Amino acid sequence: MRYLRKYVRIIDGFTEALGKISMYLVIITVIVGFTNVVLRYLGRFVGVRLTSNFVIELQWYLYSLIFFFGFAYILKHNINVRVDFWFGEQSPKRKAMIDFVGHWLALVPFCIIALWVTIPPVLTSWGLRFDGTWGAWELSPDPDGLPRAPIKTFIILAFISLLLQAFAELVKLYGTLTDDRDLVPEGYVEPDAPIRIE
Repeated sequence: MRYLRKYVRIIDGFTEALGKISMYLVIITVIVGFTNVVLRYLGRFVGVRLTSNFVIELQWYLYSLIFFFGFAYILKHNINVRVDFWFGEQSPKRKAMIDFVGHWLALVPFCIIALWVTIPPVLTSWGLRFDGTWGAWELSPDPDGLPRAPIKTFIILAFISLLLQAFAELVKLYGTLTDDRDLVPEGYVEPDAPIRIE
């Protein structure tokens, strides 16, 4: 049990760090987007091109990273949207059981399948050829664009972090189900009522 507690503490800390990075990326993305718009209109006014595809694609990459870094954070804080209207009426143990079974049946297999289907295209983007040799990595088809391989790699990292956090949540849920408070970290928010979409 000591190792499980340590695992939860390490993964929760890692997920919190990713969440903080994601929050700062929102600010950077807004600044880059605003700057791009201002430079584009100013360039039209003065008759000189002041921006490029580099800035546009950078904004797109940053926007993607916000979501990639936020996957595990959303799961950890239990702020994912649930389309489930009877979940909120259940007892804490029943909510934990629903999430425990749901994580094993849906979330964990989804992460594994996502990794399985994502790794080959990412390796191809880095230049892996069908014959096993390496060539040039995938570049943007637009002039001055960014390479595609690095941002595609973050898809793999996003699903790895989500899978690691899913296992940490399973440990917490198991602790809730068995009344083993040693497995449930202090400040843990047990499954709550779903965010309702009216």
